Amino acid sequence: MSTSTPPRLPRSARLDRFAEQLWDAVSAADEYTATELVLRMLDDGTDPETVLLDVVAKVQGRVGEEWAANRISVAQEHAATAINERAVAAVSVHPAARTPVTRGRITVACVDGEWHGLPARLLAEVLKLRGWRVDYLGAQVPTPHLITHLHNTRADAVALSSSIATRLPTAHAAITACQAIGVPVLVGGAAFGPQGRYAKLLGAEAWAPDARAAADHLARGPLPRPQTNHQQFDDLPHLDDQEYTMVARNSTSLVRQVFTALEHAYPAMRSYDDLQRERTAEDLKHIVDFLATALYLDDEELFTWFIIWTAQILRARGVPEMSLPPTLALLARELGDFPRAARILHAATRALITDHTAAGNAV
Repeated sequence: MSTSTPPRLPRSARLDRFAEQLWDAVSAADEYTATELVLRMLDDGTDPETVLLDVVAKVQGRVGEEWAANRISVAQEHAATAINERAVAAVSVHPAARTPVTRGRITVACVDGEWHGLPARLLAEVLKLRGWRVDYLGAQVPTPHLITHLHNTRADAVALSSSIATRLPTAHAAITACQAIGVPVLVGGAAFGPQGRYAKLLGAEAWAPDARAAADHLARGPLPRPQTNHQQFDDLPHLDDQEYTMVARNSTSLVRQVFTALEHAYPAMRSYDDLQRERTAEDLKHIVDFLATALYLDDEELFTWFIIWTAQILRARGVPEMSLPPTLALLARELGDFPRAARILHAATRALITDHTAAGNAV
């Protein structure tokens, strides 16, 4: 090694420093500094994929973590995400990102109801950098419009993104619709669970944990051709019991009934002001939505994870989490004729007691 070589930070340390600088910019809602930073990285020779995935995506992950820990507000989270989106746009038009098309055509979209569009946008940009012709349709794409687009473009594959697990029934319908016209589906996003467990359950041809892995997967060769006569219920025969259908169809009345009964089961709620009551109703709706999704997948771990996560979010905001056990008990009472729902609710209650004990011991 030449001793005349000037000292230089290792690659990972330099990227960590850039990510820290970008975090400082987005958390201060400083769009100009954020975009100038990513453009300067490109001018200095950092490849665009690295800027997108090792800096912008990393910072976006921190945005979510800071919100969960109650260190930034919802408004700050949205502002930071919007600035990251504009940073991605700046990267996409830089000369370093102009790549000729050398591969086939891919459609990238979020499932209907999924408004977290940045992960899909990052994948679209990475695929363009890898030589694909990409149609990026953005967030909340209704399935009929997605299918019309695929008919018109004859895409080689579609990449569907979803971050929220409650969108999985919609994602399943989209996957099946794409396959029915012969287009294979790659899925990604936190909604599809650890190691993509729900991607396989819902019949997708492929799953990837992140944009780089998705691009690598597609580069290895065409996805398997789907079975065009595949039906949604082929994947989930337990739906014959109608529990998911009944809970999803009656979710509004179920929330209303539990909300009313909760005032008696949890007396502290009687002193709530209007805003607290509104937040409680919102939390109840999320709980019922996740219960319905757990029934759709027949996966109690999904609901248990959500309840523990909700307890942690409430704890981080100094909100009593003691309303959760009576809420689950009231739901179990309302759904007493639904054995799968009862099993899922009991599992979540046991996990909540364990989590509460662990949190108390940690104090």
